[in-house]
Amino acid sequence: MKASENSQQAKPEGLFPVVGIGASAGGLEALELFFSNTPTDMGVAFVIIQHLAPDHKGLMVELLQRATSMKVAQATDRMKVLPNQVYLIPPNKDLSIFQGKLHLFDPVEARGLRLPVDFFLRSLATDRLEGSIGVILSGMGSDGMLGMRAIKEKAGLCLVQEPRSAKFDGMPSSVIQAGLADIVAPVEELPLKIKAFLNNPRLNQQINLTVEAKTQTAIERIFVILRLKTGHDFSLYKHNTIYRRVERRMSLHQIKRIAEYVQFLQENPQEVELLFKELLIGVTGFFRDPAVWEALAKNGLPALLSERASSKVLRAWVPACSTGEEAYSLAIVLKESIEKFYPDPNWLIQVFATDLDQEAIGKARRGLYPANIAADVYPERLRRFFVEEQQGFRVAGEIREMVVFAPQNLILDPPFTKIDVLSCRNLLIYLEPELQKKLLPLFHYSLNPGGILLLGTAESIGGSADLFTPIDHKLRLFRRHDEGKRNKAADYPAVLLRAMPAEKQQQSQDSIPKDSIQFMVEQLLLQRITPAAVLVNNQGDIVYISGRTGKYLEPAVGKANLNIFAMTREGLGRELGSAFHKALHQKEAVLVKGIKVRTEGTDQHIDLMVQTLTSPDALKGLVIIVMTDVETPVEKKELDGRIQWSRLQPSEVEAELNRLNDELQMAQVENQNTREEMQSSQEELRSANEELQSSNEEMQSTNEEMTTSREEMQSMNEELQTINNELQAKVDQLSRAESDMNNLLNSTEIATLFLDGSLRIRRFTTAATRLIKLIPGDVGRPITDIAAELVYPELAADAGEVLRTLAFIAKEVPATGGRWFTVKIMPYRTQDNRIDGVVITFAEISAAKSPMNQPQERDR
Repeated sequence: MKASENSQQAKPEGLFPVVGIGASAGGLEALELFFSNTPTDMGVAFVIIQHLAPDHKGLMVELLQRATSMKVAQATDRMKVLPNQVYLIPPNKDLSIFQGKLHLFDPVEARGLRLPVDFFLRSLATDRLEGSIGVILSGMGSDGMLGMRAIKEKAGLCLVQEPRSAKFDGMPSSVIQAGLADIVAPVEELPLKIKAFLNNPRLNQQINLTVEAKTQTAIERIFVILRLKTGHDFSLYKHNTIYRRVERRMSLHQIKRIAEYVQFLQENPQEVELLFKELLIGVTGFFRDPAVWEALAKNGLPALLSERASSKVLRAWVPACSTGEEAYSLAIVLKESIEKFYPDPNWLIQVFATDLDQEAIGKARRGLYPANIAADVYPERLRRFFVEEQQGFRVAGEIREMVVFAPQNLILDPPFTKIDVLSCRNLLIYLEPELQKKLLPLFHYSLNPGGILLLGTAESIGGSADLFTPIDHKLRLFRRHDEGKRNKAADYPAVLLRAMPAEKQQQSQDSIPKDSIQFMVEQLLLQRITPAAVLVNNQGDIVYISGRTGKYLEPAVGKANLNIFAMTREGLGRELGSAFHKALHQKEAVLVKGIKVRTEGTDQHIDLMVQTLTSPDALKGLVIIVMTDVETPVEKKELDGRIQWSRLQPSEVEAELNRLNDELQMAQVENQNTREEMQSSQEELRSANEELQSSNEEMQSTNEEMTTSREEMQSMNEELQTINNELQAKVDQLSRAESDMNNLLNSTEIATLFLDGSLRIRRFTTAATRLIKLIPGDVGRPITDIAAELVYPELAADAGEVLRTLAFIAKEVPATGGRWFTVKIMPYRTQDNRIDGVVITFAEISAAKSPMNQPQERDR
């Protein structure tokens, strides 16, 4: 687990949820579809973050206002966020939220490297905690993934548009592949999913496990289901945290009673896996809490490196490493510190990284991370320790070779030993206090003298203050303390308990009072007098460890392996294998004396006893291996050599010396030839290496230039896509308006003619073609060049007069065939109140002019 959850922090009264929506290229259509399906009374605020060009004057407010009746406004600095309103990020700004107010910042990163969605969602997670809701819609790249991680960490809700329905699936796919999406659905369904989640009556309830016994029973049943399906026991994790995560899954599935959720788990194995991942809270990042890494490099590592300078070996362990960012960060800091204080290529750095989640371990081994890690990694580190690929950044080979990833259950599996730096950040806060008290002495045992321990900023060493000395108490940086009397003994992981029924476990633990003399004496004997012993099965897999076995066994490099034959130190493996096979085929114990084992830079002689157990029934078939230190026997090799030489005759001695001298001379000649050949090869390799290095530097320089150009082009492409979408929407709107106007003019049957400022034809209606000989090709011709059936030679002059005086003219004009028309000439005004031509309408009044309706002719 790599997150800090504010499980005890109550939600402030009146604090409504805020929905942060990230969209990029192709996002306008998705946003319109989202808000056209969003109820206006959900009681939440919506903040939209897009990738916008710095000088872009968008139409988004106007366009979105058509899709919703909620108020849509562009964000301003210190604007208070209100429910049932929509806010948009302005161009060339980063947007964040703090205490319910929006704050604008000038972007720090270059144009092609900005991640405005991550910037806002991270602040949203901190400000609204479990009331933070993230939505990722269509867009290119991976912006938004780190922000969704932060929301997931605070137990907020993460929704993603179905990638197949998105114009650009880069942003949605990156969140889904990272395992952060709670809900994946078409964009039109997302608003109702949010509403259903918020309407769950259990969402805002305070947690009180002691109130309802049925709830406790249901939680225990969930533990049983998880243990059966995943093999991992969560009963020692804080029930408060477990219950919050279960409540969250219930809200997603709209399940109101925890008993119903237990049944749902039994019927849906896939939900068990999802709950398992939810409980692990696999949220991490590169160089989280930068001040901690700076303190480690400045205050912790210099003294440690000074102590290890002679051996030039540095070993580190990162339990609960999740997807590997913490382990790689530690490896980079160790590498940088060695180069700064003790530059020597012969240093060996080994970082062991372990976690429960097999899938997370697989991702960590690949070492491939999205491009937005650039927000957390300094540019110098990014250039040196990462290689940019099409899908993001991959950790460079020199760092990946230092880190070994392996699955491990910290509670049940044996720990790594002889560790110099142990980083276990934000794991203990999820464990019950009793288990925390057992793990801290275990960490003390794993560390070498003077080793460094890193804990999360919300964790402490509590009652184990005698085991560690603070380097920086505020940042939870400690050094192993070895002075004085150690009053706590490490409780090693009891794997045997997994195979025993729960009733027997409880009996074995409770049969002896913890404060009895018997118990204390047994613990003293186990630590100081009883020899080291290991209980294994018939394959050599370790089941139980008693006493201190570090002198004889050590974890093998690579994937975690609990087989004793993979853990034996130099000198013990062959004798142990032989004795083990003998013990499997006979009832008596097999005893091997005087085995020399290489341990901690010295030789230790031991007596080895191996025996197959036949009782009690619970241990029948297992093999006990006992290792006892013995005194080193007196070496007589040198003395025996002198006795043998003394038995030889002088001539034999001389001949033997001559033979050895000839062999030595031949060996020297061969050694000289080999040395010359090696020197020649080294010179050739050095020359080739210099050429390759020069070519590599040129290629790297070219690659950096291309990378920068590609990032800028991608950023500009996303911005242009956004602008294009807005303009396309405006074009569609204008096209609809033109269609409406054409239908209106044609439906009136009034002949209309539009002229520009030079009295050239700009536009005309269909009815006008029956009066004036017009075709589409006449657009742009002067009105004086067009033949008309009107007897109106002053038409052009009257139109010019209207342009000059801006006063309209109306006349009754005759036409061929005895027809009469009323001609009205009016100035053409644009939306910004400019005169840009004239509009002429022709309305036929022939019926009114007929002799039957008009007894005498009127003067015109």
